[in-house]
Amino acid sequence: MSARSEPALPPATLVDAFARSPSPMVITDARAPDNPVAWANDAFLQVTGYGLQEVVGRNCRMLQGPATDRTAVERIRAAIQVAEPISVELLNYRKDGTPFWNAMTITPVSDTEGVAFYYAAQADMTYVHQLEDTMRDTTGELERLVEARTHALSAALEQKTALLHEVDHRVKNNLQVISSLMLLKARRTPEGEARDALQNMAERIGALSTAHRLLYSEGDCAHFNLGDFAAEFLADMNAGLDPEVRRIEADVEPIAVAAAMAAPLALLIHELTANALRHAFPDAREGRVSIAARRTESGMHLTIRDDGVGLAAVSPNPAGFGRNLVEMVVRQMRGTIAWADAGPGTVVEIDIPLKSVS
Repeated sequence: MSARSEPALPPATLVDAFARSPSPMVITDARAPDNPVAWANDAFLQVTGYGLQEVVGRNCRMLQGPATDRTAVERIRAAIQVAEPISVELLNYRKDGTPFWNAMTITPVSDTEGVAFYYAAQADMTYVHQLEDTMRDTTGELERLVEARTHALSAALEQKTALLHEVDHRVKNNLQVISSLMLLKARRTPEGEARDALQNMAERIGALSTAHRLLYSEGDCAHFNLGDFAAEFLADMNAGLDPEVRRIEADVEPIAVAAAMAAPLALLIHELTANALRHAFPDAREGRVSIAARRTESGMHLTIRDDGVGLAAVSPNPAGFGRNLVEMVVRQMRGTIAWADAGPGTVVEIDIPLKSVS
């Protein structure tokens, strides 16, 4: 560091303007050894804690300390060597050793002989850094709280999911038991309406059991995949059919619907398919039943079609209530249903509104 008893100064008008500035300003003598401070305004002295005589003649590195970024210092030195302006932020130290963040813009001032002075406009950015640190700490604490809350909610959701799966598992088991008991009773009942009724009810309960089996196995217990149900249902139904005589085919999109609709949809598809197998192919007639479902803008369109004898050829069954059951389920789901002869066979068209599933 060099000392100058009579440092050179820029024009008085420039010094006077800097003196009135509320921002810390310092002027260094570029032609003196080590580029010492030639002048500083009151704002600079107030920020640094030094008196004017303590800084004049000394290089501004006097403000640097152990935590000052050496890379930033090298940038300043390189800019001064080529007489280019530079803006940089440094951790400086006041006279009492207190650190503060100093944002400065260093600009060369030239005359006819070259660079004569450098002036540095500065700003104490300590408050900004403290605010950033506070915000960082606050953000970190919020992140920890959110993570802890998320973990707690995830644990609660896992428990709820496990409970719902267990409920579906137990319901499925109970339905299977009931279905088996009804089938056993049907076998011991003489042929007739009573036996047919028991057989039909056991099959309906079996369809409900299949729906709950899928709900139990799905990772998302809140939704029901209609495509998966159709595949399971198709396998169960075709297992009891002679494929050379009758078969069931399915073309069902993997439509996700609310789990609450699992039971009514299972019952609906089973009833329409079973009725077609039971009534559309009399006298060992060969035939095919198809199930199709696709997503629409407002919900789902379901088609059950057979190539049997058609509606007009089927005698009314006063004891049966399959069609009434189907129409009741459709109404429950706020849907619409249409029955028609397909020539040959019968086609049932059903539209069911669905809430969007994310």
